[in-house]
Amino acid sequence: MRENDGAKRRRAQSLGRLAESQCVATLREAGWSILARRFRCGRGVEAGEIDLIARQGHLIAFIEVKARDSLEAALAAVSPRQRARIAQSADVFLQGQPELAACDCRFDVMVLLPGCPPHHVADAWRVGD
Repeated sequence: MRENDGAKRRRAQSLGRLAESQCVATLREAGWSILARRFRCGRGVEAGEIDLIARQGHLIAFIEVKARDSLEAALAAVSPRQRARIAQSADVFLQGQPELAACDCRFDVMVLLPGCPPHHVADAWRVGD
């Protein structure tokens, strides 16, 4: 018996929330403050979402979380279109936080591989890549 699309979506969302929670714990242990989880802007197909926004000193990291079987698969899963939407969402977030204007920003990916702690890929891409 095949699982319906709704059940698959709920299972994927549940896995995503668990992965995000594990990444939050790892970031906090490394001295990061979590500014936002699942930050959304826009609506419908054009909506952008940033899984985690974290700060350490004067650095803000906009972090995409991926649970995959390999690091390569996780990094490949962040498409150019998704990168653009994340960057647009980052701009919206920063516009609403003028006290962060002097901070440096980067785009990271955190990957959960089976049986491993989260792997943090710092500066995974830059706008325009």
